[in-house]
Amino acid sequence: MSNVIKQILSNYQSDNAGTKANLYRILNTGKLSGTGKIVILPVDQGFEHGPDRSFCINPDGYDPSYHFKLAIESGLNGYAAPLGMIEVGADEFAGQIPLILKMNSNNSLMSGNNNTYQAITASVDDAVKLGCSAIGFTIYPASDDSLAMYSEISELAKEAKDKGLAVVIWSYPRGGDLPKEHETSIDVSCYAAHIACLLGAHIVKVKPPKATIYDKKVEEAYKKMNIDCSTLSKRVSLVKKSCFNGKRILIFSGGESKDDASLFEEIKQLSLGGANGSIIGRNAFQRPFDNAKTMLDKIISIYKETK
Repeated sequence: MSNVIKQILSNYQSDNAGTKANLYRILNTGKLSGTGKIVILPVDQGFEHGPDRSFCINPDGYDPSYHFKLAIESGLNGYAAPLGMIEVGADEFAGQIPLILKMNSNNSLMSGNNNTYQAITASVDDAVKLGCSAIGFTIYPASDDSLAMYSEISELAKEAKDKGLAVVIWSYPRGGDLPKEHETSIDVSCYAAHIACLLGAHIVKVKPPKATIYDKKVEEAYKKMNIDCSTLSKRVSLVKKSCFNGKRILIFSGGESKDDASLFEEIKQLSLGGANGSIIGRNAFQRPFDNAKTMLDKIISIYKETK
């Protein structure tokens, strides 16, 4: 075990051997093994946006096996997906890559304000049966339904940890009185990451933060303390500090599809800011297989080389 991984695992003092073993497995799989950095492939967009919007641009993506193979052959640290996606390849790809069972989901066919809550669509027992290393769960801080989501993940996280699994929380502020343009403001992103840590996440996932500030009191505090939010790397460092001063693993979403130059520069800034890694979905699986592998290999190289 590398000293980096020893240090990371030492931050999880209350966890049992099973949970630490699964964290170790995520941190020590693939091309970033032992570095403390991780890249994960998430494929839950079919549930959220529908199969055609997600996979029509690369029809191979309709087959769940495609995503298993992409994550494994690209040397990633893990693959995250809803229940049905993992069930398709659970036996064929058993043990080849750490799996994260996405426990809640939404869909874009509903009417009204439907994007601030998700239904629980799997169980911890499903994760155990499928050989998963972790469960994944989305929360929406600011949503009128956020308190219900906090209660749900609190119960699921306790059960998962009791059964030796790690917990990954997607923390995406939206809903309530929060304006859309402030969903990724630096202070809101810090708050969202901190809430995920308080709810017991081992791994926290948020979106890359913008330089805007939502809370005027936070803006005053930043000015008083001369806190610089001018670059993405400096903002990432602030979010990392909000994760118990760096004692929790922090990864960032890849977001909507973007050109290679923009994506690689963003990854570089994330790494410079101290991010533990990225969770890259559409920017990976909407490309042809070899193209996606090349792109993911470049991202892995950036995390290895950028300090």
